[in-house]
Amino acid sequence: MSQPAQQAREALGQRLREIRQNAGHTGRRLASLAGWHYTKVSKLENAVTSPSEADIHAWCSHCSAEEQIPELIATIRNIDGMYVEWRRRLSDGLKQVQESSFSLYEQNLRFRIYEASIIPGLLQNANYIAATLQIADNFYNSSSDVDAAVATRVERQRFLYQGDRRFLFLVEESALRTVLGSREVLLGQLDRLLAVMNLPRVSLGVIPAQTPRELWPGESFLIFDEHTVRIETTSAHLTITQPREIALYVKAFSWLERSALYGDQARVLIREIMAEIAAT
Repeated sequence: MSQPAQQAREALGQRLREIRQNAGHTGRRLASLAGWHYTKVSKLENAVTSPSEADIHAWCSHCSAEEQIPELIATIRNIDGMYVEWRRRLSDGLKQVQESSFSLYEQNLRFRIYEASIIPGLLQNANYIAATLQIADNFYNSSSDVDAAVATRVERQRFLYQGDRRFLFLVEESALRTVLGSREVLLGQLDRLLAVMNLPRVSLGVIPAQTPRELWPGESFLIFDEHTVRIETTSAHLTITQPREIALYVKAFSWLERSALYGDQARVLIREIMAEIAAT
C-alpha cells in the first residue's frame, strides 16, 4: 500500500483507539462485546487489518459513539479508493488514463494545481505531451498508442476555455528547467506558458528556486473544488476525499502561493530561463 494510504489507515486506527479508551473499554472487553477474537481490536488499532463498515458500526455502538459512524465509514471508503496502481490503470492504455479525468473537469469549477517537477498537463503543448507520455510508455511497458493519448490530453485542454471554470497553477522553477524530449521541446513549451498566462480564467504562479520558503516543495497535487485531491506517484494514483486531508492540501496551496511570482514578474523569470536554455 502507498505511504499516504498506510498513513491514513494508521490515523484511523488511532481514532478507533481513542473512541475505545473514551468509552472505558479494554481491547479484550470490546472484542467480547462485539463477538470478535480477542486480537482483532489490536489489529484494527495498529492498522494490521482494515475495518469493514460492519466493524465500524459494532465498534461505535459498543462505545456509545454512534454519531461518529458516518465520518469513519467515509474514511474507510476513502482509504479503499485512494490507491490505484499505475500498472493496472495502464492496462487499458495511456489514452484511457487521459480520458478518465474528464468527468472531474466537467463537474467542477475551481482547480488548484501544484506541480513540482514538470509543466502541468493542462498547460502542455503537443510536443511536450508526446515527450512525457513516451517516457511513461517506456517506463511502464504499457505498449500504448502514444499519438492517441496525446490527442486526448490536448482535447482535455478545452476546459481551459469553456464555462466559468477557474484554474490556479503553481509551478516550481525547477519544473520549468526539466528537459523532456529536447531543449527545443522545452523552449516551445515555455513559449506556450507565456501565451496561456493571458487567458482570463488562468492564474499561473512560478516559485523561484532561490526564494525563502514558507513550505518545502512536496508532492504534486490537484485540488478539484473543495472535495477531491489527486496525486500521482511513481507507482500509484491517489484520490483523496477525506475533508480533513483535503483541508491540509488547501492550506499547503495557500502557503505555496505566498512564495510565487505572478504576472510580469513571472514572465520575466520564464524569459530568463528560455534565454539560458537557448544559450546552452
